[in-house]
Amino acid sequence: MHLHNLYAWTQHPSVRSKLICGVAGVIVGILLWNGFLLTLDATNTNEFCTSCHSMQNYIYPKYQQSVHFRNSKGIQAGCADCHIPKPLMAKLIRKTIALKDIYHTLIGTIDTPEKYAAHQPLYAERVRERMRASDSRECRNCHQEAYMDLAQQSSVARVKHQEGQQQHKTCVDCHEGVGHPSESTTTDGEESFSLE
Repeated sequence: MHLHNLYAWTQHPSVRSKLICGVAGVIVGILLWNGFLLTLDATNTNEFCTSCHSMQNYIYPKYQQSVHFRNSKGIQAGCADCHIPKPLMAKLIRKTIALKDIYHTLIGTIDTPEKYAAHQPLYAERVRERMRASDSRECRNCHQEAYMDLAQQSSVARVKHQEGQQQHKTCVDCHEGVGHPSESTTTDGEESFSLE
């Protein structure tokens, strides 16, 4: 009897029922969308990014040595500032691709210093390729060539930035180790990363 009444209601709902269902649908939609956005924000924090063993022990300490962690200007760029695009669709694509990081954490791909050292060059090159493909979009969220005062830069930085603009280079072509300095980052390269 009850199923028959439910079926009949779906065939000829009253205006009031349609209104209630419509309002309920909008409220549920708003709640789901906000929950989705809150989840995106929560997964953009350094605390989330460094919550696994490999990040805490191998990657985060390198980041702490970088100019993006501590500098004379007091400006800090977090993990998401450099690794997650701001536009929603690009962000969703990047986060979907990043699911493989969870898989590799679970299977222990880089759970020892030796495994990390073996995989780090490949991971770094993947990030550089992604940055090149987007013309260093995440760098340009903060660093805009149009607003650079070349006169305030060191003579080396000034020349390199001018050459880079003329040769249509992107940020990571010269600043490849800026976020996570490695043993292969040269002294000359470190000098060009200075915010002074």
